[in-house]
Amino acid sequence: MPELSLIRRQLPVLALFLLTACTAPAPPAGDFRRAGAPMWSAAQLDLARLPGRWRQVGDFADSENDCQPGGAEISGAPAALRLAARLCLAGTERRISGAMLPAGPGRFVIGDQLWWVLWADADYRTLAIGTPSGQFGLILNRDGALPPDRLRAAREIFDFNGYDIARLRSY
Repeated sequence: MPELSLIRRQLPVLALFLLTACTAPAPPAGDFRRAGAPMWSAAQLDLARLPGRWRQVGDFADSENDCQPGGAEISGAPAALRLAARLCLAGTERRISGAMLPAGPGRFVIGDQLWWVLWADADYRTLAIGTPSGQFGLILNRDGALPPDRLRAAREIFDFNGYDIARLRSY
């Protein structure tokens, strides 16, 4: 059987190929999400419930730094939402202001970045927001400290969407 001997000779090459295909390179610094991991946005997001003041209660960072949690103000009607924020994103303070252009269910273009609302609790008190690029993720909350049950839910959502939750810090 010549075909069988050919297969046997190719087995080491096939095994090496499979081993190489199963290993993934380490993500680059600042990338908080596994490359190629599936990601879902909140398809039933009610845009009319987003306006108001939000406090930042969590974000992803590589280490402790002096970046202080910020906040955001969402204003406007559902078809014309605007964002004004000072946020700690990936360990760097950023000021963001502009239109939240719809890019799909639960998805927005803000500046030159895609922002996806991954989860909103039933009463729209907490939002988990991420980016397909994995450059940052954050948790916004309307009131006071984030209760443990909603923090746990946000962590599970980030994990489900490929984020490295070991790098999620809450404050």
